[in-house]
Amino acid sequence: MEAAFALTIGVLTACGLFLLLRARTFTVVLGLTLLSYAVTLFLLSMGRLVTGRPPVIVDGAQYADPVPQALVLTAIVISFAMTAFAIVLSLRSLGLSGTDHVDGVERP
Repeated sequence: MEAAFALTIGVLTACGLFLLLRARTFTVVLGLTLLSYAVTLFLLSMGRLVTGRPPVIVDGAQYADPVPQALVLTAIVISFAMTAFAIVLSLRSLGLSGTDHVDGVERP
C-alpha cells in the first residue's frame, strides 16, 4: 500500500512539474492543480497509512493523528483559492494579449 501511495505521489508530482513547464496557461493551471493534489496526498501520508484504528481517543487505544488531517484540509482550501486565482489571471492575460502563451507573445 505504501509503495503504491508513494508511486502515485511521484507520478502526480512529475506530471505537475511537466505541465508547469509548458508554454500555455491552461497547462500551467493543470500543473498547479496536479502539484497541489500531490502535496495533499503527501500531507495525508504523514498521518501513517493504517486501517482499523478509531479516529477518536478510547481508553487504551491508539488514535489517528489530527494534525495531518488539519493540514490536508488547509491545503485543500489553499489549493482551491490558488487555482481560482490562476484561472482568473490566465483569463485576464488572454483578454489583454489575445494569446494564451505564458509570455504573452506567440512564437513561431
